[in-house]
This record gives sequence, C-alpha cells and structure tokens, in this order.
Amino acid sequence: MNSILKSGGAALIALALAGGVAMADTLEHEQRINLWPTQRAGTLPNAEPTIVERSESLFRADRALTDIANPSLTVFLPDKPNGTSIIVAPGGSYRRVVLDKEGIEIAQALAEKGYTSFLLAYRLPAEGHEDGADAPLADGQRAVRLVRQGAKDWGLDPARVGFLGFSAAGHLGATLIAQHDRVLYDPVDGADDLPARPDFGALIYPVVTMLDGPVHEGSRTALLGEAPTEADKKAYSPELHVTGSAPETFIAFADDDPSVSPQNAIRFYSALHDAGVKAELHIFRDGGHGFGIRQAGELPVARWPDLLEDWLVRIGMGPAPS
Repeated sequence: MNSILKSGGAALIALALAGGVAMADTLEHEQRINLWPTQRAGTLPNAEPTIVERSESLFRADRALTDIANPSLTVFLPDKPNGTSIIVAPGGSYRRVVLDKEGIEIAQALAEKGYTSFLLAYRLPAEGHEDGADAPLADGQRAVRLVRQGAKDWGLDPARVGFLGFSAAGHLGATLIAQHDRVLYDPVDGADDLPARPDFGALIYPVVTMLDGPVHEGSRTALLGEAPTEADKKAYSPELHVTGSAPETFIAFADDDPSVSPQNAIRFYSALHDAGVKAELHIFRDGGHGFGIRQAGELPVARWPDLLEDWLVRIGMGPAPS
C-alpha cells in the first residue's frame, strides 16, 4: 500500500473529476465519499471541478482544486491502522484547495504513523453556494459526522475523530472547534444525529481572526466579500466564540510567517486557555508560511508532525495501548 501512497495520489485526480461512491462497510485506499447525497442548493449546476498544476518542477506536484460543487472525503489508509481518524483540510486562502503539500503529502506522513486520513475537498465560499460563508463549516461538520458514523464498520474508533486544518482551512478548523454545534443545515440522514465536535483539533499556520489588524485579507475577502460589516467580522472570528466544549487543540506556527500574523495562533490559543480548554502552541523561529512537511527542510519546524503525534498519545488520541 505504501507504494500506492508514494505514487502522488494520481487516483485522487480521477476521483475528484468523477462521481464518488456511497458509504460502505469497508474502506478502500483513495476511495471518495461524497459529503452530501445530492448537490447542495445554490451551487452552480454546471460547475466542474478544476485542477491546476502550479509547480515549476517536473518532479514535485503543486496542484490546486477549485469549482467544488460536490464536496468529498478521500480516504488514505495506513498499512496498520491505529484506530484514530484525522480529517485533513488543506488551505488555499478560501480560493482553492491545495492538494499536494497540505493534502496528499500530509496523508502519506500520517499513514506511516498508522493514522487513517480523510482528505477534505470542501466548498469554497465565493463559488456560488447559497450558504456562502457558511459552506466550508457545514462541510466540516458533515465530514466529522460521516466519519463518526462509519468508524465502527471501518475498524476505527468513533471517539477518536480529529480535524487537521492548514492556513485558511485553519480558520475552518478553528471555527469547527469553537462552533461545532452551530446549526447550519437541516438533517439529511442519520449521520446528522451525531455530534460534529471533533475529538481533537490541530491547526498548522492557521488563519483565525477576521478582525482588522492581524487578519489575512485575502482569506477574509474570499469568505466575507470586499466590505464585511463589523458584525460579520466578529461573527466569523472563531477566537471570540470559544467555549469550554471545545476539544483539546494543537497549534503550530512560524514567527517569520510573511502572510499570516502569528497573532492568529496566539489569539486562538489564548481563547482556548481562557475557556479552560487544554491546548498546545508551538511557534518556531523560522519556517515562513505554507511549510507543510517537505518545504520545512531541515528546520526545527519540520518536527511538527512528530510533536503532533506525541501530543496525540498524551491526550489519549494516539495509538491504542498494545
């Protein structure tokens, strides 16, 4: 199976461009699970997913997915599953979903550690969806519920379902952590009877706040438009909505990030701490933005996946005791 993982996830492209499969009693590697049984209201009916290759190297892919009418989960199976599921949400300024450095490469690394990953292709807020700014969070809620619903049949623990978000998807993750119980859609099946609260959260160089100052302007514009009201800025700033019901959270950031202010990570950590929620924050001296795994090179920030695994074990969400 590792040879398939190392192939770069070619099947993911075909699956992203074709229809998905229904929920099943077993999982297959690179299986696609549609989040919704029918296309969501307001989505442009003729929208076709688009994948753009942005890499200047012939040997390293850097693809971006847009025009997402059918949000989905793509499964990455480890050789020896440890029972923990992680929904992986790549970033892209809420304008695209980055498939490789914050998606497939992350799923490969997690698989080597025994984690079953579900790579999330979520709707982008400015692509014609009726629920606009709430579409990504609705997809995040639905993803947690679907994984939790299928976990026992898939040999996974329904009480060990986490969410890992990068960059703008860190905002999605932070919002899910803070407002997992916010009602955004009418139930569509039995999965929606289950809680959308992830059992743990992890945010890597996350966009969080929509408030002036440390806001990432590109992500805010994509989410809320060119001229958001003060009320909208506050409503979509998850650090203002953290309660004691939030799950434990791991956060990693680089102090020299040129795109997203470290205040995003600091403010969210502080909100968790003030709410009495255990959290772990790592701010590295060097790393910039979008370091993922391979771009971290030999810098200390490259240790974040190992730090994440150590943390998961400590909070009881890592490998089950042998």
